[in-house]
Amino acid sequence: MRATRRTLGALGAAGVLWGVWLLSDDGVDNLRSTALWLVGVVVLHDAVLAPIVVVIGVVAARTLERRAVAAVAFLIWGTLTLAVANVLSGVGGKPDMDSLLNRPYVSAWLVLTGTGLAVAAAASVMMRRRHRASEA
Repeated sequence: MRATRRTLGALGAAGVLWGVWLLSDDGVDNLRSTALWLVGVVVLHDAVLAPIVVVIGVVAARTLERRAVAAVAFLIWGTLTLAVANVLSGVGGKPDMDSLLNRPYVSAWLVLTGTGLAVAAAASVMMRRRHRASEA
């Protein structure tokens, strides 16, 4: 077991060193901007995203009857939103390049959000009916 852990640790360290070496090919500025970006992501997560998720979770736990359905729906919605956050914000779009970010991403995200809410609501209603039927 220790040999496996050491081997995996060594492979991980080698991967990190390889990545740093690839980053350093573009110069110190690239390393500096990458480090700043990574620190920014950690700060953004810890100072903004995590507290928002905790507050939403506490409110949902106190107000929603079907907490499991809400938790799954929120997990899926949050993952979807984080996965498409860059295209929702339009970052990376270029006016002179029609093929880059030329879709109605916000509309698609809204449709998927609405669909997720509808599925969660339907699942909650079905669970409530099943629960009432089992009590009778």
